[in-house]
Amino acid sequence: MTTDAMAMLFPNVEVTRGIAVRVAVSFLAEQSDPSANRWFWSYHVRIENGSDKAVQLLSRSWTIVDGRGTVHEVVGEGVVGEMPLIAPNASFDYVSGCPLDTPSGSMSGSYRMVDEDGSAFDVTIPRFQLLSA
Repeated sequence: MTTDAMAMLFPNVEVTRGIAVRVAVSFLAEQSDPSANRWFWSYHVRIENGSDKAVQLLSRSWTIVDGRGTVHEVVGEGVVGEMPLIAPNASFDYVSGCPLDTPSGSMSGSYRMVDEDGSAFDVTIPRFQLLSA
């Protein structure tokens, strides 16, 4: 896939120590109910290991800001029940979701990684907008 095509599919990207985190977000109108103050988005994350060492994702830390500016912190082990080991020049994809009680917001965060030498480091997750319109 070309760089331009990748940028169109995953418009939000951050690279830390050779690890690219790409995010695409979609508003899910069919799972949202504005009359009940419920809006829902899915986001597709691709983590690409451009380094020369295998890395393992240990944990995630998200900062979710709703349309009122209220900050929600979400911290936990792994992603979608996994702690993937990503070989050099390989990638790991997953899809998750975020409900809010406002029609817009944003998400950003970081993943805690460890490389094959046992060195732990944080990888930035790019900030992306949650927009319902």
